[in-house]
Amino acid sequence: MSALVVLTNLPDRASAEKLADSLVASKVAACVNILAPCRSVYRWNDAVQHDEEHPMLIKTTSERYADLEAAIRARHPYELPEIIALSVERGLPAYLDWVATETRS
Repeated sequence: MSALVVLTNLPDRASAEKLADSLVASKVAACVNILAPCRSVYRWNDAVQHDEEHPMLIKTTSERYADLEAAIRARHPYELPEIIALSVERGLPAYLDWVATETRS
C-alpha cells in the first residue's frame, strides 16, 4: 500500500464540501481537507483567467487512485479539473494504516 495526497480545486465552498462528502462516503478517500480560498491565475482558451478557488487535499492510496480520479471527474464542475497525485514518501505509520483501512472497498 502506498499513500497519496491528491490535489484539486473547486470554484466554491459548497461544491468542495459536496465533493468531499461523496469521496469519503464512497471510500475512495480517507480524509479531505478543504483549504481557504486562493486566487488562481492560469491560461484557458487563449485568455488569462483570474479566479477564486478552494484547494482540496485528498488522502487515499495508490490502489484507490483510479476510482478516486473517476469520482472527481464525474462530480467536478470544470471541463478539465486539476487532479494531481503526490506520493507520500513517509508518514506516521498508524495514520497511513488508517488511510488504507478507510479506503478499502
